[in-house]
Amino acid sequence: MQNLLQLDQRVALITGAGQGVGRQTALHFANHGCKTVIINDFVAEKAEAVAAEVEALGARAIVLAGDVCDYDAMTAAVDRARQAAGGLHILVNNAGNAGPGGTPESFPPFWETGPDDWNRWLGTNLQGVLVMCRAALPHIISGGGGGSIINIISDAGRVGEPHLAVYSAAKAGAAGFSRALAKAVGGHNIRVNSVALASINTPGVQSMLADTAAVQRMLRQYIVRRLGEPEDAANMILFLASAASSWISGQTYAVNGGYSVS
Repeated sequence: MQNLLQLDQRVALITGAGQGVGRQTALHFANHGCKTVIINDFVAEKAEAVAAEVEALGARAIVLAGDVCDYDAMTAAVDRARQAAGGLHILVNNAGNAGPGGTPESFPPFWETGPDDWNRWLGTNLQGVLVMCRAALPHIISGGGGGSIINIISDAGRVGEPHLAVYSAAKAGAAGFSRALAKAVGGHNIRVNSVALASINTPGVQSMLADTAAVQRMLRQYIVRRLGEPEDAANMILFLASAASSWISGQTYAVNGGYSVS
């Protein structure tokens, strides 16, 4: 029986793949027969480390370091990576959070912030998605074999987080863009879907985990009372990248332990 999750002969590009969900997605893809995994991260050393892990699993890896918000650099880099890989079929826009500048130490109310504060959230979470889709789509379309784009958003974009208003807006914008893009590229047999995550046990949340009482209070909001693991997200991303989801497009799937329901 055919394994519909196999990604044989496919080439995938994953942004923000130097750690956390992006790294685990790269390993999932390599473990399921992906021919080549293109690893993007703002920090080249992180991308190179994950590339080594991918190659140890038998897939080819190509490092694509850089800022996903840099239109000219990413357009050129994606073209070079596609030529080296011999094609491009899957794009996972995973890069997010506060972007290269890192997460701020405090989260003042929206009415005490300004454009400089907003740009750190709007950049990677929305502009970066637009840039990478624009860079990748001509190559996916010209390949003629269809493809899949998976945009990683957040439950903040579905329900709103009061201390992360602009981040919530950016993720909601990425979800709306995904739905519109799905309609635009459906005729090319390209599917576009979103995955909405709640709190995942990644390096970005390690400082929060030190406060055990705060974690327990947070988990009371979850039906499944644990943090998500990178594997939880990567399982859904793999499904949406594979032939197992060939009749699914324009949708948002929540992988969130029941933090929000729909």
